[in-house]
Amino acid sequence: MLSVRGLGKRYGDSAVFAGVDLTVAPGEFVAIIGESGVGKSTLLNCLAGLDSWDSGEVQLAGQSLGRLDDEALARLRRERVGFVFQAFHVLPHLDVAQNVALPLMLLGRHDPMRVQAMLTAVGLAGLGARLPQQLSGGQLQRVAIARALVHRPGLLLADEPTGNLDPGTAERVMDLLRTQTREHGTALVLVTHSRPAAERADRVLQLHHDGLRPG
Repeated sequence: MLSVRGLGKRYGDSAVFAGVDLTVAPGEFVAIIGESGVGKSTLLNCLAGLDSWDSGEVQLAGQSLGRLDDEALARLRRERVGFVFQAFHVLPHLDVAQNVALPLMLLGRHDPMRVQAMLTAVGLAGLGARLPQQLSGGQLQRVAIARALVHRPGLLLADEPTGNLDPGTAERVMDLLRTQTREHGTALVLVTHSRPAAERADRVLQLHHDGLRPG
């Protein structure tokens, strides 16, 4: 599903990371850990084609992201990728159910039952009509997770998805992510500071400025 070769990213004269090699198969769960500032979130953005890189290649579902124009890249992301951001990025003028349904709407699908099933799975049953400003930070994180999973993406990229959750809810969310990879063949790349979250993965890798190594 995902293949990365020799990926490097710089900001001016400073290297964020270099020589990153990574292959993730359908249904595989890979966790990436690392010190603050080493570029974990930047790496995820590059894997989704949301950020540019200076060397190397990212292939998703057999397509080289660096060779796609903006329209083709957006289409591939919309169809194949789910992304859980640290900052949630929910739309304040849409209610919870509409936020979760957004990936389906962009794909021209209409599946209210799927939306409600995802809300139930993340513990938000009955809250679909609420606006984001009526929710806690932990609830907003669960909205973001439901939205990322609702269209059954081939690749799920998760940036600290349990960072704003209490331990019980975090465990439930990790169970959901683990189930998604196993039952739907979703490739999952998680970046986290949480060792308990990382240890749920099939592989744990540590990001250094000179590449990825077993963590």
